[in-house]
Amino acid sequence: MKSILAPIAITFLLLASPHHALAEGSIPSKVVIQVSDNDSAKWNLALNNARNIQNALGKDKVRVEIVAFGPGINMLKFDSVVGNRLTEAANDGVFIAACANTMKAQPLAPADMAPAATIVPSGVVEIINREREGYSYLRP
Repeated sequence: MKSILAPIAITFLLLASPHHALAEGSIPSKVVIQVSDNDSAKWNLALNNARNIQNALGKDKVRVEIVAFGPGINMLKFDSVVGNRLTEAANDGVFIAACANTMKAQPLAPADMAPAATIVPSGVVEIINREREGYSYLRP
């Protein structure tokens, strides 16, 4: 009986894991990029970094996540000046996280955000969790 339950338990744990844990098992490189500035130049730099990392290592060999919180959340708004680049990055496999704590403080609703953004409970905790998972940290 134990031999049957173990694979079921493992499958359940994997399915209950964070949003992209299943895809990371075979990914040798992982990078989390923090953007906490309301500055399109910083956002463009972060997006350039994400693209350059993917180009250098191969999109299928790296997991890139950009986390926005504080003033940086403004660049994830629906009408952001970097909106097209956000969509392009997301289509290339970059995970873009928006901090729910910041959104609540502003206040911003999910409808205010660019479609490329995924809302996470806390931007800071998102970064902490990614570092625990072995992500390299980058802040342009």
